[in-house]
Amino acid sequence: MLAGLVAVAAALPLLWRGGAADLAVVKRDGTVVAELPLTQPRKLDVAGPLGTTVIEVQPGRARVASDPGPRQYCVLQGWLTRPNAIAICAPNHVSLQLSGPRSDGGGYDSLNY
Repeated sequence: MLAGLVAVAAALPLLWRGGAADLAVVKRDGTVVAELPLTQPRKLDVAGPLGTTVIEVQPGRARVASDPGPRQYCVLQGWLTRPNAIAICAPNHVSLQLSGPRSDGGGYDSLNY
């Protein structure tokens, strides 16, 4: 019985994936400019004060492919796959956030009591 409990405890982190993102929400100056389902490949050009930010969507993931900002932090975020993941291109006033079943705050990464 103890071996069974150990096996279940060891397998749980590998099997549990939580919710999957299903929508990419693109904002410019805090206003939603596009909601893109994560079901088919697509690219979106978003004009900002510095130039064009390119958002790329592939099945189950999205990223900022290019941005005219000087430090490229939002591009360096890479592919976003989890609900509530976000890439913010602050100098160009553009953001990309994924939403999904767990976007209600259920995806805590830490808790304090």
